[in-house]
Amino acid sequence: MPSAFRPDAFAGKTVFVAGASSGINLGIAHGFARAGARLALISRTAERIQAAADTITAAGGTAIGMAADVRDYAAVEAALARAQDELGPIDVVISGAAGNFLAPVVGMSANAFKTVVDIDLLGTFNVFRASFDHLNKPGASLIAITAPQAVNAMMFQAHACAAKAGINMLIKCLAMEWGPAGVRVNGISPGPIADTEGMARLAPTPEVEARYKARLALRDYGSKDDIADAAMYLSSDNARYVTGTILDCDGGSKLGDASADALKQPQ
Repeated sequence: MPSAFRPDAFAGKTVFVAGASSGINLGIAHGFARAGARLALISRTAERIQAAADTITAAGGTAIGMAADVRDYAAVEAALARAQDELGPIDVVISGAAGNFLAPVVGMSANAFKTVVDIDLLGTFNVFRASFDHLNKPGASLIAITAPQAVNAMMFQAHACAAKAGINMLIKCLAMEWGPAGVRVNGISPGPIADTEGMARLAPTPEVEARYKARLALRDYGSKDDIADAAMYLSSDNARYVTGTILDCDGGSKLGDASADALKQPQ
């Protein structure tokens, strides 16, 4: 589907994406690059993040890749400073680094719980807090990638539920505190997105995939481009009055099981 955003919609803008070596976050980066933005990408592994940046430059965009662990505030701050030095003040920040696994609480160590909270929640705090002095204010847009677990309790996901719930509240607090500086803070909660590691684990066969899609109101997975479009909307002037909002981009998955056919008259 053609993008609703012009190829120059973000020309002259600098976008910083954390957790951008693959998946949804790299898809967001590509979306902004296609719309003319300059990209600064970070992830833990130097080789992977450079390869991700190379995919953008190979497509005609501008991108730098930097190794930085979101749990390390100093490393994140250094990456932001380099991004500003090389690309200019930062207009958009995407915080999407995440870690997850399935485990019951009685089978989970305190360190395992802490690892997810540190990557997801502390990582989001570090990225946003460190970015503040590097933002192009007023007018900057900060977006955290959250998840349905933030508001829906899920078995074997206590660690992710706690971390994502914290992210949602952090978004709202920062929206209040930084709004007077002209900084908007929002979140995107993706549903099942095609061609991601998460869905490959949850629906590994065509049969399981079909059953999963049948439960969705829109009967299909979303795409990385769908999430990129949501991020670009929230970062555009069209969303100038939107802050402290969590945008569900999930095909209705948070609504629950929609597999019943309500469009046919009962017999």
